[in-house]
Amino acid sequence: MAGTTPGTPRVLRAMNDRAALDLLAAQGPLTRTRIGELTGLSKPTASQLLARLEDAGLVRSTGSQSGRPGPRAVLYEIDPAAGHVAALAVGHTGIDAVVADITGTVIGSCRVDAEAVAEDVRHRTAQLVAEAVDGALRGTGLGHDDLDGVVIGTPGAIDPHTGRLRYAPHLPGWHSRTLVADLAEVVGRPVVIENDVNLAAVAEQYEGAAQDHDHFVLAWLDEGVGAAIVLNGSLLRGATGGAGEIGYMPLPGAPLARGGERDWAGPDAGGGFQSLVSRPAIRALAGGRPLSEALADEAVRAEVARRLATGLAAVVAVVDPELVVLSGRVAQAGGEALRTLVETELTGLALPRPLLRISDIEGNPILTGALRTALAQARDSVFDTV
Repeated sequence: MAGTTPGTPRVLRAMNDRAALDLLAAQGPLTRTRIGELTGLSKPTASQLLARLEDAGLVRSTGSQSGRPGPRAVLYEIDPAAGHVAALAVGHTGIDAVVADITGTVIGSCRVDAEAVAEDVRHRTAQLVAEAVDGALRGTGLGHDDLDGVVIGTPGAIDPHTGRLRYAPHLPGWHSRTLVADLAEVVGRPVVIENDVNLAAVAEQYEGAAQDHDHFVLAWLDEGVGAAIVLNGSLLRGATGGAGEIGYMPLPGAPLARGGERDWAGPDAGGGFQSLVSRPAIRALAGGRPLSEALADEAVRAEVARRLATGLAAVVAVVDPELVVLSGRVAQAGGEALRTLVETELTGLALPRPLLRISDIEGNPILTGALRTALAQARDSVFDTV
């Protein structure tokens, strides 16, 4: 709304438009009467608003509501064709991508398999991203120019001062100083790169265990270990984007993580919390057995719970969240049995006593969070009627 004066009729109309669009995006089809009730607008004003949004191609009528006396009320919904986004999740073994319309309905998907450390892959990062986006667009009838937002979830975080990816030495192809510009060039649209664990937390905020909580920590327990910290409903990022990198946190019994990180592109030094509770660490503890089999062993599960509780106690003591969500393959394999043990072990280690839950997000939570983030950003531009 740059260049407009707050309180003018034009701005007020735009505010009402956005309120109605957000309601339709969150709740699905609504009648004019219901939109008026929820926004506090009169019937004539609600009618004018809907006519304006229909003319702008942002809403459309979709049948009518029955079951009430009198004429059948027309239902209105967001027009799916009003905008589109792409969301990607980058991992050690490949890139997953989806394309969705502005309502969040996924209309295309693609996976590109690629070992992140392979010599031929590290020089083709931008091309692999383009391949994933192209694959997700294939069959949708859309092109790059139709995308109103592109969000990529990746381990590590973009340093706001240098533009380089930090805290992800296992992704050597992602450490170019021109990474964001290179990706934007091949995708043909501006690209946002976001930390993967932060995106998993966004997924929990929208449709997971943290929907009713403004202060929570998501602990990601997988091939790597990290955390997302949400305070007052907003992600805590830190000065260099590294808030929540608890995998490097020194703990009793763990080697210190030293060296190899000055340029954030060398080999991972190991050590810290990650060396105790990551998927490889738990498999090593169980003599190389598969993760699910390892955590089915009572003795292994008890030791993992003790290690987890020790690390989480340090986080809880500093952040004082009302909820801790355990996510990633370790949490899923351990399930409720592991959660119960961790909860017991936490007793007395830290004065705060947050709730402790296992993530119940279906599918890839990083991809879900990337999609939610892309939709939120796209709607800010698509839904702006000023």
